[in-house]
Amino acid sequence: MLGNLDSYRDWGYAPDYCEAMWLMLQQDTPDDYVISTGETHSIRDFLDVAFQEIGIIDWAGYVGQDERFMRPAEVDVLRGDSTKAQTELNWKPKTSFDELVSKMVSNDIKLLEK
Repeated sequence: MLGNLDSYRDWGYAPDYCEAMWLMLQQDTPDDYVISTGETHSIRDFLDVAFQEIGIIDWAGYVGQDERFMRPAEVDVLRGDSTKAQTELNWKPKTSFDELVSKMVSNDIKLLEK
């Protein structure tokens, strides 16, 4: 059971973000940067990719929505603009949304196999 399947988020891969943090620390002067992919994907998009990874095309029979998991002050779309980091740090994310979800599912499968 999940909450709002129609919220959109800017999903990023932690190792990509760690690289950005390292690049920030190499700067002569501290500054503020937004680290993001600049893309948004819904929870439904996430479910599409995750279930496809295990060979299930229609996930609707496996996932439901529950009002208890709805956030009362939901922000419908969260997307970052990392233009400054791309310009000043020469940084951009390397891992696509599909790759990120694939890595997450693969890791969960490995944990289940133990």
